[in-house]
Amino acid sequence: MASTSSSMVASVVVFLLLLAASEMGTTRVAEARHMHCFSQSHKFVGACLSESNYENVCKTEGFPSGECKWHGIVSKCHCKRIC
Repeated sequence: MASTSSSMVASVVVFLLLLAASEMGTTRVAEARHMHCFSQSHKFVGACLSESNYENVCKTEGFPSGECKWHGIVSKCHCKRIC
């Protein structure tokens, strides 16, 4: 009886470890798939205060989107794409 009980506990522990390991692998793949590369816009002029403005400028440079990044007190438009 005791060996059956410990065997069942061991099986449950192994199952949980396999489940946890498979979830970790999936998360890493999903994170790698959504990595973004940034390039400072060559055409954007001024402070990037309006999202639609710097998004449109980045689209003219061949990028799907853009975002404002702050460097100290200065904001600069960076164009973004999936790597």
